[in-house]
Amino acid sequence: MSNDKTILVTGATGQQGGAVARELLKNGYKVKAMTRNPDNPKAKELADLGAEVVRGDFDDAASLEIELVGVWGAFAVQNSWEGGVEKEEEQGKRFAEISKKVNLQHLVYTSVGSAHRDTGIPHFDNKWRIEEKIRSLDLPSYTIIRPVFFMDNFLSPWFKPSIDQGQLAVGMNPNSSLQMIAVEDIGKHGLRAFKNYKELNGKAIDIAGDELTMTDAAKIISDKKGSAVEFSQVPIEEVRSFSDDYALMLEWFDDVGYNVNISSLAEESVISPIKFSAWANNISW
Repeated sequence: MSNDKTILVTGATGQQGGAVARELLKNGYKVKAMTRNPDNPKAKELADLGAEVVRGDFDDAASLEIELVGVWGAFAVQNSWEGGVEKEEEQGKRFAEISKKVNLQHLVYTSVGSAHRDTGIPHFDNKWRIEEKIRSLDLPSYTIIRPVFFMDNFLSPWFKPSIDQGQLAVGMNPNSSLQMIAVEDIGKHGLRAFKNYKELNGKAIDIAGDELTMTDAAKIISDKKGSAVEFSQVPIEEVRSFSDDYALMLEWFDDVGYNVNISSLAEESVISPIKFSAWANNISW
């Protein structure tokens, strides 16, 4: 498949941006992979796949405008854990405003599941405000995708060290269900948002691939890892001492939770979701 549409992918060396860039490249799109560090090994991997790696910084408006000029579409993702909630909001709004200024034809913004539900979670609510900015700009076309909790988070420093020691340590109740998505699937939904831009213009789509308790997740990891991993409930006040924002999210997971209709999403999007057991089976634990 060939496509003459060039798409700027931000966060290209990160999880979501990297997944979207790879899906676009596989489907014949021209990709400009934006990163602050073009020498990053992940940037070089994308270059080997055919991407044009470019230097850009969300805090440098001039660099954003340079890279956005002349592209058809863009994938925008920011990280509140890196720069903080306020800075993420500034970055997201700045990117949207520059997209409007250069007459970008299609913007895909990745928000977070349930951003529209007044969760009271700071790093959810700021993404809702970025969404509202995008809606206010009268862009030629845009789509918002809202992924839930990443399965791939279990490989992060927040979880993997305890898993290595035989514990899935999470500040949630053992019987609370949590919707999750594989980052690879975010890439597929990102591709869909560009490929079907006319159909999806103006839409905000919550995306998830599976739902299970942390107790069940620990059992699946145990089976795939080949050694015992047990769920361990971290006291929420211990989490709060590290991050009130993160603690509020975990409490919301227990009390409310995401509400994606996973089967309907799969049918509508024609994307068969990766289930947690299949995802875990492909990990070198």
